[in-house]
Formats: sequence, C-alpha cells, structure tokens
Amino acid sequence: MTAPTLLSFVEVETHPQPDAAVIWMHGLGDNGNGWASEVGALELPPSVRFRFLFPNAPMMPITINQGYRMRAWYDVVGDNLSERSDLDGMRVSQAHIEALLNHEVERGVPPSRIVLAGFSQGGAVALHVGLRHRKRLAGIVALSTYLLSPETLRAEVSVANLQTPIFMAHGTMDPVVLPQWGEMSRDALLAHHYKVEWHMYSMPHSATEQELRDVGAFLARVLPVQE
Repeated sequence: MTAPTLLSFVEVETHPQPDAAVIWMHGLGDNGNGWASEVGALELPPSVRFRFLFPNAPMMPITINQGYRMRAWYDVVGDNLSERSDLDGMRVSQAHIEALLNHEVERGVPPSRIVLAGFSQGGAVALHVGLRHRKRLAGIVALSTYLLSPETLRAEVSVANLQTPIFMAHGTMDPVVLPQWGEMSRDALLAHHYKVEWHMYSMPHSATEQELRDVGAFLARVLPVQE
C-alpha cells in the first residue's frame, strides 16, 4: 500500500533542538491553527524541548452538516454515538497520523518521546491511533471526546501501548459530545486495564485555562527532560 501524502501542519517548537513531539489533532471544522495558539496556555516548564505538530485534516463532505465540505477526520452521520462510527474514514486518518509519526521518527524523535493528542473528533483519532500503534508512545491526550467503535479494540489493540498513560477530560455541560459518552469511553478503557487519568471541568464543548494547565503538567510528566 502506498503511504499517504503527508498532511500539512502547523509547527511550534519550545526549543531549537526538540527531543520530544506532540501531534495534536483539531476538532471537526477547525484546523491546525486553532490549537497552535494554545501552546503558551499549557504553561510548560522552560526546560522542556518539545515540537508540536498541529495537522490539518482533509476536506470532506459531512453528512450531519448536509454534506457541507469541511476539515474532518471522518464522516459524522447523526447526533448519537453509534452514528459516529465511520471506521473507513477513521482508518484513512489513522494512516495519515501514522505517516506523521514516522515523519517525526525520521527527524530523530523516537516513538517513546511522542504524545498523540486531540480535541473532540481529533481526540477520537488520538485514542484510536495511539491504542493501536505498534511501538510504545509516551502518552495520549483525549479532550472532550469518545472511543470510536470500542468493540473493535480487543482485536486491534497494541500490546506495546497497554501501559501508556492516557489523559482524558470532559466538560460537564458539553452539548456536542455528551459527558456520558466520555465516561462510557473511560470505563471501556479501564475495563481493558488502561491507565486513564480522568478530569471533569465546568465548561461546554471547549477548553478552560485549568484544563490546559493540567494537560501541560501531564505532558511534562510523560516527557521528562532528558539530560
């Protein structure tokens, strides 16, 4: 199979010689710039040497939005969780993110120094790819999101990432990705014995300053400074 064309991305480095990478996927209809501007809000220690990649999802028609074309990682057919399982679309995005992972390895960052992160639809991608990646990753960050098609996980799980730390967070007032979807996804991961750090914040489908600081603390913890 031919490798997919590398997605365009916004790049932010905290140091001219980064030794770790965070690949952060945006939500439906957004783009890489939407989260690139939030790196400062993570309040990372000045000693970290991170490279952030914020890829732009491909343009595609979205069924729930009357076929309007927008940046998306997979199609969404309806409002409920079961109608979001566009596995064919997810597998295309999985190949795109795997290509970005390989790109970072080629630039000298080992998988064990890479975190996959994402918000909403992008968080679903981070979970899907991270749990299946064949080499150990440093961590997964999944914000205001859900586990797409959890019934496929047992057959596709990567043993290498069974112990990978997962940061999950959700808003208590989220009308887009319902809080119970996040809780159900958390419980499904716990049932598989994953190490899930769970947070709830008083917010809708968005992010708060405290949440971003907590994500920053998680990143600093799973990507410690190398001597």
